[in-house]
Amino acid sequence: MTFPRCDQTVAWQALKGHFEAHGRGLDLRDLFAQDPQRASRFGFEAAGVFVDASRAHWDVATTRHLLDLARECGIEARRDALLAGEPINQTEGREVLHTALRAPRGQAPHSDLVHETLDQMLAYVEGIRATAGGPAGGDIHDVVNIGIGGSDLGPQMVVPALDPFVHPGLNFHFVSNVDGHDLAAVLRRVRPEHTLFIIASKTFTTQETMANAQAARQWFLEQGGQDIARHFVATTTNVEGAAAFGVTTTFGFWDWVGGRFSMWSSIGLPIALALGRDHFKALLAGAHAMDLHFAQAPLESNLPVWLGLLDVWYRNFKGYTSHGIAPYHHGLRRLPAYLQQLLMESNGKSVDQDGEPLPYATSDVVWGEPGTNGQHAFFQMLHQGSDVIPLEFILVRQATHRDESQWSPALQALMAQQHQVLLSNGLAQAQALMWGKTQQEAVQETVPTAASSGLAVDVLARHRTFAGNRPSLTLVLDQLTPESLGALVALYEHRTFVSGALWGINSFDQWGVELGKALSKDLLPRLATGDVSGLDAATAALIGRLR
Repeated sequence: MTFPRCDQTVAWQALKGHFEAHGRGLDLRDLFAQDPQRASRFGFEAAGVFVDASRAHWDVATTRHLLDLARECGIEARRDALLAGEPINQTEGREVLHTALRAPRGQAPHSDLVHETLDQMLAYVEGIRATAGGPAGGDIHDVVNIGIGGSDLGPQMVVPALDPFVHPGLNFHFVSNVDGHDLAAVLRRVRPEHTLFIIASKTFTTQETMANAQAARQWFLEQGGQDIARHFVATTTNVEGAAAFGVTTTFGFWDWVGGRFSMWSSIGLPIALALGRDHFKALLAGAHAMDLHFAQAPLESNLPVWLGLLDVWYRNFKGYTSHGIAPYHHGLRRLPAYLQQLLMESNGKSVDQDGEPLPYATSDVVWGEPGTNGQHAFFQMLHQGSDVIPLEFILVRQATHRDESQWSPALQALMAQQHQVLLSNGLAQAQALMWGKTQQEAVQETVPTAASSGLAVDVLARHRTFAGNRPSLTLVLDQLTPESLGALVALYEHRTFVSGALWGINSFDQWGVELGKALSKDLLPRLATGDVSGLDAATAALIGRLR
């Protein structure tokens, strides 16, 4: 199956012509004035996720050219190959089937294998949850997930996001950093007889994870812990390695599950422990609903396709080098970190599938913080800085609080009002980014205070002028539930695939993380011995200082 790279198509040349003629100078305020239906024209919805793309820097002509590009690059056939389990991860010779992990039985490749493991894991989960938080000495109160990268970021994002659905008798802790301060802070808060440790490593050899696991086991034994086999469980394919460690309960997954796409597999064990069988299945069902939309919707209404096309337009034509994620929901505070790995580890590549250097940029930089916290940190730059940086707002229409039924009517009213304040802030920031404030408007605002500042009115007004025409997307969920969160994450997964496919890269390997790991193994003994032979001068000098 061979398709042209985006820059080798007729549509790409047409898109370049469009950009030079019209796309370079698009102004959102003019676009809304020219098209009263723009808000509805650029509103897309799928699997309970609504996206307002009307404040994006594109117009109808842009989208027509982008759709032509998608078709000429064979995006539908590439998508079908992904979902059918063809080995599209060519550098590793693997299928890419995270979608199979959330498909109903019989509706995806490897279905029997997936559901056999899922059923085993969920049976174990229900056994732990049945007595969790109880008074008996052996009951589990705390779950400590030890992993890194994809074995950490997904569970660490989902569990707090779905706090209202979490078992009230369980506390969840996530340890990823090889820095012992990470683990030590958790161990201070738990007791061995009430703690379950999950060691999440496909190979059971990941350096950071195994260092933390060894330290956790030592602490467990020194604190009088009994029965490692009961208090340690592993999500791994290395059953022999886990057994040598003392772990007898393991849940596996497969080579066709990439780390950053693995929260739907047994790597999601802490999520399942938190949510229980039904809610974990609802998380899978939400993702599957987005999978079906991606698989079946025509390109003109296919939400992941639209967002992937926008990423290509922004990166390669508008020249935007980063975009921010601003979730206006405290539960989604770890979503930006999760998306950093998903988007940048997948598409941070500089050669195509054939190993040829690319003449254009690929992944931008992804960053962000929750809602109003970000407003008091980096929004100054977004509004008045010299760079134009697209922002993605994520709003949740209705709040869900775990303990709301126990609150007084007065407290319920106050918390409801807080949520309205949160939403109004999100709406206002998107509005302000687009509309800005002219110098004339700033002058009228500044006159009353100019005298006290000691500055002339026009000088002070320039400080209060906002350029506007800053692009954004607004994603809206009705509620943050297992279903809606599953759909949201799957949307970002498929969006990543679409942009990577157009760029002609392999979005499913990550060789860039391997070099540093290999060098670290060489440097570790040198820190102990002081041997700096064969090293560059800078590294040698730093080893001397660190010793």
